[in-house]
Amino acid sequence: MLSPSLQDYLEEMYRLSTNQDEIRVSDVAQVLEVSLPSVVKALHKLKSRGYVIYQPYETIKLTDKGIAEGTFLVQRNQLLKEFLLVLRTASDIDREAEAMEHYLSLSTIQSIEKFVHFMKENPNIQREYDEFYKKDNVHYLFNTD
Repeated sequence: MLSPSLQDYLEEMYRLSTNQDEIRVSDVAQVLEVSLPSVVKALHKLKSRGYVIYQPYETIKLTDKGIAEGTFLVQRNQLLKEFLLVLRTASDIDREAEAMEHYLSLSTIQSIEKFVHFMKENPNIQREYDEFYKKDNVHYLFNTD
């Protein structure tokens, strides 16, 4: 299993690979706002685990394993963003999804996916939730008022 940091590197490499023909160390460093040596260190770890093909001063290529895992990581991130939108959270969706994604089990991710699909297939329930969410007459444990 990849560490959260390596997941972030692989996720961004996958995103880059879907938008451009070649991925360079500098591209990854720029997107993640990290140093070139940090990217190279991560690449060596990802290479040793079979996720990328990389030689110094060459472009980065994702292996089939890297593509599969990168796809999962991007889809997981998108699902968590959708989940937060369904909940109508007032938080920064991108940052919140990023904070959540590395610490949820696959089982929890699958349950969230089912919940999001359920809400999409049942817009009447989403509307009821939205109305309930707007109510101010309920005392909540974590109310900021």
